[in-house]
Amino acid sequence: MTEHGPNAALLTYFVAYLVIVFGWRSMTVWRATGINPYVLPRDDSAPGYIGRAMRSVLLALLLVTLGLTLQPSLAAALGPVQFLQQAWTGALGWVLLLGSLVWITAAQISMGPSWRVGIDPGTPAALVQRGLFRVSRNPIFLGMRLTLLGLLLVEPNAVTVAALVAGELLMQVQVRLEEAHLETVHGETYRLYRQQVRRWL
Repeated sequence: MTEHGPNAALLTYFVAYLVIVFGWRSMTVWRATGINPYVLPRDDSAPGYIGRAMRSVLLALLLVTLGLTLQPSLAAALGPVQFLQQAWTGALGWVLLLGSLVWITAAQISMGPSWRVGIDPGTPAALVQRGLFRVSRNPIFLGMRLTLLGLLLVEPNAVTVAALVAGELLMQVQVRLEEAHLETVHGETYRLYRQQVRRWL
């Protein structure tokens, strides 16, 4: 895309996405419980590395969408994926972007005070099995995967391809780390839940 309007719309969406997904719910939980839900460590552990890498992916996408809004001609330098530059792929991308935001928000509401960004060994949260967690053990990560796919379809280039691949790898590892933590904390209750509900869908 080279039109200023669509680029501005994508930037507006992405900023709103970051505020809603990572800001609004976290602030709500913090005010209600006094617990800071941001528990990604800043060390050399696996969760610490994943946290830094995921922040880098999100920052890169934010800078790219900002750059495309300010300078649409930048699109040619980002390695456009020509075969995905179709009207129907862009429309599908927006459906995924908007749908994933609604999906993630619903999943966060279902989590209530159990919402965390990362693994929290200090204040273990209750195991959530209601709402979208009845059909997916990881609905928020599933929504984030769809978000990255939607971004690729709306703005297909080398950066969004790389973000999709990197995000997929990071989330697959993080999910497995969180599952191991939940099994340690909740034991048989989590093992039974894992048998009843799929990891994704």
